[in-house]
Amino acid sequence: MSKNESVKFASSSIKVPHSALFNPTSSSLLNLPLCCQTLASSLIKTRDLVSHFISPIKGKRSSSPLLCSASLALEEREREHQSKAVVQSSRHGRVDEERVLISEVLVRNRDGEELERKDLELEALAALKASRANSALTVKEVQEDVHRIIGSGYFSSCTPVAVDTRDGIRLVFQVEPNQEFQGLVCEGANVLPSKFLEDSFRDGYGKVVNIRRLEDVIDSINGWYRERGLFGMVTDVEILSGGILRLQVSEAEVNNVIIRFLDRRTGEPTTGKTKPETILRQLTTKKGQVYSLHQGKRDAETVLTMGIMEDVSILPQPAGDTGKVDLVMNVVERVSGGFSAGGGISSGITSGPLSGLIGSFAYSHRNVFGRNQKFNISLERGQIDSIFRLNYTDPWIQGDDRRTSRSITIQNSRTPGTLVHGQPGNNSLTIGRVTAGLEFSRPLRPKWSGTAGIIFQRAGARDERGSPIIKDSYSSPLTASGKTHDDMLLAKFEGVYTGSGDHGSSVLVFSVEQGLPVLPEWLSFNRVNARARKGVEFGPLSFLLSLSGGHVMGNFSPHEAFAIGGTNSVRGYEEGAVGSGRSHFVGCGEISFPLMGPLEGALFADYGTDLGSGPTVPGDPAGARLKPGSGYGYGVGIRVDSPLGPLRLEYAFNDRLARRFHFGVGHRN
Repeated sequence: MSKNESVKFASSSIKVPHSALFNPTSSSLLNLPLCCQTLASSLIKTRDLVSHFISPIKGKRSSSPLLCSASLALEEREREHQSKAVVQSSRHGRVDEERVLISEVLVRNRDGEELERKDLELEALAALKASRANSALTVKEVQEDVHRIIGSGYFSSCTPVAVDTRDGIRLVFQVEPNQEFQGLVCEGANVLPSKFLEDSFRDGYGKVVNIRRLEDVIDSINGWYRERGLFGMVTDVEILSGGILRLQVSEAEVNNVIIRFLDRRTGEPTTGKTKPETILRQLTTKKGQVYSLHQGKRDAETVLTMGIMEDVSILPQPAGDTGKVDLVMNVVERVSGGFSAGGGISSGITSGPLSGLIGSFAYSHRNVFGRNQKFNISLERGQIDSIFRLNYTDPWIQGDDRRTSRSITIQNSRTPGTLVHGQPGNNSLTIGRVTAGLEFSRPLRPKWSGTAGIIFQRAGARDERGSPIIKDSYSSPLTASGKTHDDMLLAKFEGVYTGSGDHGSSVLVFSVEQGLPVLPEWLSFNRVNARARKGVEFGPLSFLLSLSGGHVMGNFSPHEAFAIGGTNSVRGYEEGAVGSGRSHFVGCGEISFPLMGPLEGALFADYGTDLGSGPTVPGDPAGARLKPGSGYGYGVGIRVDSPLGPLRLEYAFNDRLARRFHFGVGHRN
C-alpha cells in the first residue's frame, strides 16, 4: 500500500503517515505563518563580516578562510506572506560598492561537502544572478544572491564562505536543504474535507519541501474557506523533525446569536413584539458551527420572507479572546396589522364590461402573539362574485422540528356557474359554497413540499333571484344528490416541486382529493389533478411549456367538472367554451421577448381537450351546449410589470376562426 493510500484522518485533526515521528516538544526547523525562517545570522552581520575582510582578500595575505554568514530575515505578513529582506547600512560608507574578483562559485552543504542531491545543487546555482566565476562582486550582490537561494524555496539557510586559493577567491554557498516531506498533521480543521487536504499534499510525499509550493497550498486552503464564505484560515505551519509538516487551522465558531430590535424611525435599539425564539428557529446557523457568510445571508433572507420584518442584517463580532464570533442580528419590524382595500377582475366572467369587476376589503394581522401567526378576514364583492373568508395560519407549529404549518379556513362564496352550465347572454346561474377546512403543510425535501388536509363543503346552485335550483335551462342536473345542495368531506393531499421560484422555472404540482362518505348522502369520489411547467432561456428569448391534466372517478357535482377554454386555459375561446369533462388535458407553448422598458412581447399557442369525457358528466352539460370538446388557439400578447404582477393583454384566434381579447393580472396558471 502506498503512503497516500494509507492516509488516516481524525475528527478534529488530520493525520497523514509517520505520525509517530511527530513530537510536539521537538525543536522546529521551520516556523511558518510567514512560510520561511533561517537559522543563520542576519544579513547585517554578512555585510559587516565581508566588509571587515575585504582588505586581506585583496592583498592575498590571508591564510585562513573568510567566513561570512547570511540569512533571510522576514517581517510578518497578514495575508500575502510576502518576504521582505532587512538590509541596513550605517557604518561602512561605500563598502557595499567595493568589488572583489571571484574566480569560482560552488554550492556545498553545511560541512563544505558536495550535496547528495544534484538537483538541489542545480536549483541553487540556477537561483544565482550576480555570482558567477571570474566576476567582480560587491557585498550587496552576494547578499541578493543569498536571498535568491533562500527564495527558491528549497533551503532553510544559506551561508556564503569566501576562500582565498592559489587560483583566486572561491565563493562557496553553504546551504541547508529543507527536509523531505514524510507526513502531515492538521489541527483545528473541523469542516475542511480530508480529501481536499490529501489531494493538496499528495504530490509532495518523499520530496524536499518547497516553501513556495507550500505557500500555494496554504493559499488554496484559505481559498477553500473564502469561496464558501467560511471564517477559517491557516494560522501556523511548522516542519518538525522527521519531515512531518504541522498545519494549524483556525475556524471561527459561532459562540452566540443575539437578536436586536431596532426602531424603524430612529434606528435605535428598542423592544420588539416578536418572540426571539420565533426568529432563531428560522436560522440554519447554530452555535458551535463555523460561521459562513453565505449561510448568514440565506438566514437573513429567510427571516425577511416571514413577512413581519422590514429589514434584517447580521453582524459578526469577536466573542472576547475565545477565537469565536457572536452574531448580532439587527431586525426592524413591520407594522403588524391593518385594514386594506382593493379590486380585481373575475376570470370566470367574460360578458359585460363591468360584470367581472370585484372590490375587496380586508383586515389582517401578520404577527399574532409575536409568533408570526397570520390572521386574515376579508370580503370580496362584485356584481356576481362574492367571497367572505376567515383564515388563521401558523407557519411553524411550536415544538415541531419539521417546519410544519397549520391553516384553518372558513369561507362562504358565490361564483358564476357559466364555466359548466352557462349559455350565451345569461350569467344568472351562480354556485354557492360554504367551506371549512384544516390543512397541514411541511417541506418534504429540498424544493419539495407537501400538504394534507380535511375539508368540508356544502355547494348548490341558485338562480338570479338567489333561490336554490336543481336543474339548469337544459334540464341538466346541477347537483349529484338531486337535492338543492351537495355535501362532501374531502381528504386532500398535494405535492409541489418548485425550481428557483421564478415564473420561468420548473414547477410540478400533483394533488389528490378523496370524498369520504361519512354519511350516506355525502358524495364519494376521487379527483386527481396535475400540472407542470418548464422554462428555458435562449439569449433574450424565453421559452415556456406548461401542461395540465386530471380525472374524476365516482359521483361528483356536475359544476365541479373540468372546464376547458379561456384566459388561463385555451385562449381564443370564452371561459369554459371548449368543453366540460370528467377528464381534461391542456397544453401551452409560449415564447416571450423584451420590447422596451417594462414591456414584454409574447407569441403563444394553446390546445385543450376533455378526452371524450364530456358525456360522462351528469346531465352532459357540454353536449347540451354543443361544446366541441377540444380546440386550439394562438396569438400575440403584451405584458407590463406592475406592483400587482404582470398585466397581460392578449389577442388570440381559435380553430373556429373566432378571435378574442384576453386580459389578466398575474402569471398564467
